This record gives sequence, structure tokens and C-alpha cells, in this order.
Amino acid sequence: MIKKEPRYYWEDFKVGERIEVGTVEVDKDEVIEFASRYDPQSFHIDEEAAKQSIYGGLIASGWHSCALIMRLICDAYMLETASLGSPGVDNVRWPKPVRPGDTLTAYRTAEESRQSRSRPEAGIIKTLWEVENQNGELVMTMSGINLLLRRGQVQRHD
Repeated sequence: MIKKEPRYYWEDFKVGERIEVGTVEVDKDEVIEFASRYDPQSFHIDEEAAKQSIYGGLIASGWHSCALIMRLICDAYMLETASLGSPGVDNVRWPKPVRPGDTLTAYRTAEESRQSRSRPEAGIIKTLWEVENQNGELVMTMSGINLLLRRGQVQRHD
């Protein structure tokens, strides 16, 4: 596989800039399939049991929501960045349930940016992702740190 020149580098992420990442519709069969495999709580996999739960119906696993949004992030920009990886995400929250049939829209805001002290060829971006349903209700948030190569720099291998 030939690696393409990245489109986005550390310098391309401007603090305070909020950008729509993309939209995805939540499919009922996928909700049940994902949860059956990874989070088989009754309100994720059994419509009748879910009706009797505090949610009043089937809801997606929060981890399914994370996976859907990660795919949007990859398709929108991450696969075209000079990414060196991420040490993780923080503060994943699901303030409202995601339901089959919902249309989710994700937004990215760069909250902080600084040059890496240990890897001068790289920069660090702290990002907030916010996800809204079709009614404009906030259904998910998460913060993450990304290490990105600076434009014109070469990645060290140490």
C-alpha cells in the first residue's frame, strides 16, 4: 500500500474552530447486532424488555455511538491527517439516549494546541467532539488528544 501525502497537519487545526464532521443514521438492526456482541444489556437488544426499562424503548449502546462517530471522524479528516496516534479520550458522556432511526451529526472543536516538548516534529491537539440528534439535542460528547506531525517535518522512529 502506497502512503499518500497527508492533507492535514498540526497547523491546520485552529483553536476555537468548530467544524461539522458528518452525519449518520442509526440503524435498528445494527444497534441490536453491536449490542448483542459487545454490550448485551436488555435495553440494547430486546425491544420488549427495553419498553419496560427507564428508556421506554430500544437504545443504542454508548459504545456503538462512539464507534459510529469514530467512523465519521475517520471519513471526514483523520485518515488524511499526519496523525501519530492518540494517548486516549476523556470524558465520554451520553447525556441523552441514542435511538434507532436517529440521525446523528458530529462536530469537532479544537480546544488546545501546542508543540510537543518530547517530539519537536509534532504538535498536540486537544479536541472536543459533540454529537447532536436530529432535534438538535446533545447525545454524546468526548474529548481527545491527538499527536500530529508538523508540516514539513519528518517523523522520528525512536
